[in-house]
Amino acid sequence: MPTSLAKGLLCALTILTVAPLRKVGDPKRAMVFAPVVGGLLGLVVAALAWPFDGLLRGAVMVGLALLLTRGMHVDGLADTVDALGSYKPREQALAIMRSPEVGPFGVAAIVVVLLIQAVTLASLSFTQVALAFAVGRLGATIGCQRGVPSAHASGLGALVAGTVSPVWIIFYVVIFSVFNPIVLAVVALVFLVRWHIVRRLGGITGDVLGFLIELSTTLCLIGLSRIPSPVF
Repeated sequence: MPTSLAKGLLCALTILTVAPLRKVGDPKRAMVFAPVVGGLLGLVVAALAWPFDGLLRGAVMVGLALLLTRGMHVDGLADTVDALGSYKPREQALAIMRSPEVGPFGVAAIVVVLLIQAVTLASLSFTQVALAFAVGRLGATIGCQRGVPSAHASGLGALVAGTVSPVWIIFYVVIFSVFNPIVLAVVALVFLVRWHIVRRLGGITGDVLGFLIELSTTLCLIGLSRIPSPVF
């Protein structure tokens, strides 16, 4: 792997997980590798939770995912849902996202999403878990597509907004949809939600990326639990 790409992968690991790595490379390359990091995370979570059975296995996987990502994505989920659910103008909605408090919409979103994830993860195979986590991080890659602005002049969103070529998104969609066509439906919904968020907030933020990750992961898990995979 070329040095620049390797540094992008290491930077993605640093941003998206608790991997004890020093900040390496340019964050602008990191979001290209978010799905790769997601797939690796899914394999680790599935392997560590495999000794357990049933719903306990699903709950352990959810807990491990939270631990290995510092809970960043569910924090973004809560903040984004609170902002969108407020129906406030753009600046007020962004202020809600910056607030350290979590409102009722955010709490409800966390509870519902984690419950769905635990229930669905309990019945999936190693490779299905890896696919769901990879597709989840593809949500962040889609959020950083070229042409999508940042809602703030600073923060993670400002560093990574507009850094991903559509070619990379197409590449991942083609690869992942080979394993299960539900990926196409998930990606379509994520594009629709991203469009709504950009229209409401004027762009993406780090919180929005966390929201898109949890949304994509949850939608993919629901699809995988309902539609048998043609490949595995």
